Amino acid sequence: MAGCQDVIVIDGGMLEGGGQILRNSAALSCLLGQPVTINNIRAGRSTPGLRPQHLMGLQLIRDICGGKLTGDRVGSTEITFHPGPIKGGAYQADTKTAGSICLLMQAAMPCLLFGDGESTLSLRGGTNAEMAPQVDYTTMVFNPMAEEFGMTSECDIHRRGYYPKGGGEVKITSYPTKKLKAVSMTTRGEVTKVNIRSFVAGVLPIKVADIMARCAMDTIRQQYKDVAISKDVVKEPDYAAVGTGTGIIIVAETSTGCLLAGSGLGKKGVPAEKVGTDAAQMLLDSLAHGGCVDDHLQDQLILLMALAEGKSEVLCGPITLHTKTAIHVAQLLTKAKFEIKKLSDNSNVIECEGIGLVNSRLR
Repeated sequence: MAGCQDVIVIDGGMLEGGGQILRNSAALSCLLGQPVTINNIRAGRSTPGLRPQHLMGLQLIRDICGGKLTGDRVGSTEITFHPGPIKGGAYQADTKTAGSICLLMQAAMPCLLFGDGESTLSLRGGTNAEMAPQVDYTTMVFNPMAEEFGMTSECDIHRRGYYPKGGGEVKITSYPTKKLKAVSMTTRGEVTKVNIRSFVAGVLPIKVADIMARCAMDTIRQQYKDVAISKDVVKEPDYAAVGTGTGIIIVAETSTGCLLAGSGLGKKGVPAEKVGTDAAQMLLDSLAHGGCVDDHLQDQLILLMALAEGKSEVLCGPITLHTKTAIHVAQLLTKAKFEIKKLSDNSNVIECEGIGLVNSRLR
């Protein structure tokens, strides 16, 4: 265990001031063997301190490396983490709420990349939750783009879970790597295809999903008249979903292999037409800035860029607060060098000279 190193103190209330600082700091602590203390946890939120899903993410990282975690209780505003060596194996976590499974994945998967063998994660919670990526975003956008860095995994959705019950179940198989490689994503290319997945579960009729998909398609057609659009309208079977939910994800593929998305979840009192139209507009807004990644992928790639060997370049739109936060944490802990080159008001290139972390545990 990394007990002899000085502990780096990280202000959990800076910039975005939410759970992302916890996830990225704990993951990098685990990967680098660097002890950390995170204070002022979620200081700017209406309910400061650790929520159940944040607690589970920290405890999952602790389990992956056999580390020592103090302050790990709901409501805590300060934790200290002393990591140990990462070990491949079978791990599980259950938020016991509709807390996002995808945020647990964001915390754990980079760590498992640098283990000594193949690993599995069995995660329970919300698969399609507010304020977090939908599991479909992870499988349709993040995983294929992360594979460009050398991050390989498989995601099997056993059961979907929605607010407020949760109960979703996802199994991930993660394959270790010796080291990640830098990427260059600087040419967006032309949009060649758009895929729509619109779903309902529980008591909602499938016509709700059909309305969302139809409105999304009509909105996209206004700007992309000749692009092929496929739609998958789904009523989730009762055995494969817990609770009632509805949502949509729309993914655009480009001629250079870029993937950008827009998405939305249905809420009581919000017409299906608006959910579908807003999701499509989210995608169109991302496509309008000409970047290779959407606003949600932008910050998720920062950690991989910092760890990779060589110089990565990613063309994107305006730099989000989540991205600024991810860069701050990555520079603080890894000493990777980031630079943002402003091309216009709506266009930037994020450059990073990664540290080339080597997996010494992989033979």
